[in-house]
Amino acid sequence: MRPLRMIAAVSTLALSGALASVAMGQPQAAASAPKSADRPEIGSYGFDAAGMQPDVAPGDDFFAFASGTWLKNTAIPADKPSYSAFDVLQDVSQLRTRGLLETAAKDPKSKIGRGYATYLDTKTIEAKGLAPIMPWLAQIKALKTKAGYAALVAQADRNGVSVPFGSGVGADQKQPDVYTVSVRQGGLGLPDRDYYLSTDAKLVETRTAYQTHIAKMFTLAGEPRAAARAKAIVDFETEIARAHWTRIESRDADKTYNKMRVADLQSMAPGFDFATYFAGVGTPVESVVVGQPTAITKMAALIAATPVEVLKDQLIIRSFDSFSDVLPRRFDAANFAFSGTVLRGTPEQQARWKRAVSWTSGAITDDVSKIYVARYFPPATKAAVDLLVKNVIAAMNVRLDNLEWMSPETKVKAHAKLAAFTPRIGYPDKWRDYSALMIRSGDAFGNKLRSNRWQQNYNAAKLGKPIYRWEWGLAPMTVNAQANPTLVAITFPAAILQPPFFDPKADPAVNYGGIGAVIGHEMSHHFDDQGSKYDLTGKLTQWWTDADIAAFKARTAKLVAQYDAYEPLPGFHVKGGLTLGENTADLAGLSAAYDAYHASLGGKDAPVIDGMTGDQRFYLGWAQVWRRKHREADLRNRLLTDPHAPGEQRAWIVRNLDPWYAAFAPKDGQKLVLKPESRVRIW
Repeated sequence: MRPLRMIAAVSTLALSGALASVAMGQPQAAASAPKSADRPEIGSYGFDAAGMQPDVAPGDDFFAFASGTWLKNTAIPADKPSYSAFDVLQDVSQLRTRGLLETAAKDPKSKIGRGYATYLDTKTIEAKGLAPIMPWLAQIKALKTKAGYAALVAQADRNGVSVPFGSGVGADQKQPDVYTVSVRQGGLGLPDRDYYLSTDAKLVETRTAYQTHIAKMFTLAGEPRAAARAKAIVDFETEIARAHWTRIESRDADKTYNKMRVADLQSMAPGFDFATYFAGVGTPVESVVVGQPTAITKMAALIAATPVEVLKDQLIIRSFDSFSDVLPRRFDAANFAFSGTVLRGTPEQQARWKRAVSWTSGAITDDVSKIYVARYFPPATKAAVDLLVKNVIAAMNVRLDNLEWMSPETKVKAHAKLAAFTPRIGYPDKWRDYSALMIRSGDAFGNKLRSNRWQQNYNAAKLGKPIYRWEWGLAPMTVNAQANPTLVAITFPAAILQPPFFDPKADPAVNYGGIGAVIGHEMSHHFDDQGSKYDLTGKLTQWWTDADIAAFKARTAKLVAQYDAYEPLPGFHVKGGLTLGENTADLAGLSAAYDAYHASLGGKDAPVIDGMTGDQRFYLGWAQVWRRKHREADLRNRLLTDPHAPGEQRAWIVRNLDPWYAAFAPKDGQKLVLKPESRVRIW
C-alpha cells in the first residue's frame, strides 16, 4: 500500500484559511486577516510569494527559489517529525474531526463519541494498570513448545500485534475479480533491514537505542533479565534482516507474485506451520501468493532454530509497542521516546486529543467519514475536480499518441486503459457497517483490541465474495491520493482538495500545477514501471511489446541515475530504484497537467499576474505543494524506507521539462540545468 504510491497493490501520494497561510511562511497575525469571498486562500493568485527566495536562481535550486524563505522561517511543530503542506491540511482535518467527535461524545448512543471519549480517559487507563493486557501476555507465556507457535502468531496477528509474517486478503493480481490471500516478509522492529546491517554510525546508534528500548519495556513490565532478553531479540531480528529482500526488490510486481499451494509453501519453508497460521487468522485457504519466497524460506528456518523463549519475548515486546497508547503512561512515554524521538527526531508526543482523533478515525473510519463529508465537502468542489480529472485524462490521451517509443498496437491498449479508469473523488459511494464492533466506555484497551479483531474478520470475510469495488483505501479526512492497479482506479479524498492543492478561487495555473499534477501523477502510476504491468482490467500481465518495455527501461534508467546522485544527508542518497515509480509519476503527471492547463486556456494567452507568466505560476504551484522541512532523523528514515523522494528533489523534476526552461530561462552551468539531450523524456 502506498501513499503518492502504488505497486503490487496500491500507490499513494504523501491547507486552509489561517493555517494554510502560516504554512506558507506568512506571520500568523497577517494570516488571520479576513479574506475577500472572491480571493484565493493563499496569496494574490493561490501561491505564497512571500515564501520565495528570489536571490536564488531557479536554475540553481528551484525548490529554494520557490520556497527558500518559507523553509528558513518555518519552525517544525514540536510534535511532528517534519512539516509540509500535507501536515498543515492534516491539522485542519484533525481539528474539524475533533469538533465532530466532541459533539458525538455528548451522545451516549454514539459509537464514535464513546470510542473517542474513552481513548481520552487516561485516568481510567492508569487505574487499570496492566490488567487489560495480562490475559494476552499470559497466553504468550503459556507457550511451552514451538508446536503451538504458529497458532499463537495467528492470534497475535488478529489482535493487531506485528508478527514475523504479514498476511492479508486482497485482489488476486492475475485474477483481479477474485480475492486471494498473500503472505510476505515481516518481523522487524526497526523500519528497514539497513538499520540492522549498516555500519553507518547513526544507524549503529539507532539500533543500540532500539536494544535499550526493548530492555526498558521489559523492565517497566517487571520482567527479569531485561538486557539479555533484549539482546536476544535484536540478534534474532538481525538474522531476519539478512534474509529480507530489499525494498527495491520488493516493489517488483512480477517477482513478488508467486502463487502456490499452502502445502508447497510448507515444503519450501518447513520451519513454520503455515496451514495452522492461515486457519488461525480466519483464512484457511489452499493456495496463497508469496511475496518474497527466498526470504520466507530463510525466516522459517530461523524460527525453527531460535529458542521458543526468544520467539515469545518478541511477541511480548510487539504487544507492548502495539498497545502502549492504551496502557499506563510509562509504557506510552517509553514507546514514543524510541519510535517518535529516536527514529523520527520528534521532541514531543502529540496531544492526547490528536491521537484520539486518529484512533477513532482509523478504528471506526466510515462512521466518522459520513459526518465529515456532510459538513466539509461541498458538491461544487467535487464537480470542479471532476472536470480537472477529465481534462488531465484528455491531455494524457494526446501524450500517448505522441510517444515515439511506444508501438501503435500498445497505444491502442493504453487508450483503452485510460478509458477504463474509475476516478474516485471526495468519498466512497458506500459505507462499511460497524454494528458488530463493540465499543465500551472505560475500556480503551478492549476497544482497540476488538477493533483490530473486527478489521481482521472483516477482511477475511471477503474471501469468496465479489471484489468490493466501492471500498477505498483512504478515508475522506486523509490528505493523500492513491492509485489502485487492480481496480484501475484513482482516488482523491476530500481533505486533499483544498489549498494549496486546489482552490476554486485561485489562478487556474496554480490549480493545474497543484492538484492537476497530482491527478496526473496518480493517473500515470498506472503506466509507471510497475503499474504498466496491469492491463485495462487490472490484471498483472504483459500487454506492452518487448520493444516497448526495453525502450521504457532505457528512459527510466536515466531517471534512476538522476535521483541516485542526490544526497540530501551526508552518506545518504535518494534511492533512485526505490523512488522510481513516484519520480516517473511526477514527471508524467506534471507533463500531462501542463498540457491540460494550456488546453483550458482555449487558445488564449494566460494573463501575467504579479509579474509572473502563466507557465511560471504553473511550476510555482507544483513547487508549493512539495514544501517540506525535516528533522534529520526523519529525513534519514525516509531516505531508507520511503518510495517518495524528499520534497526538494520532487520539485527538481522540472529540470527534465522543456517548458520549464522556456518559463524561467535558467543559464548553462547552473546546478539543475541539463542539456536537451540529457533531460529524461518518458511521457
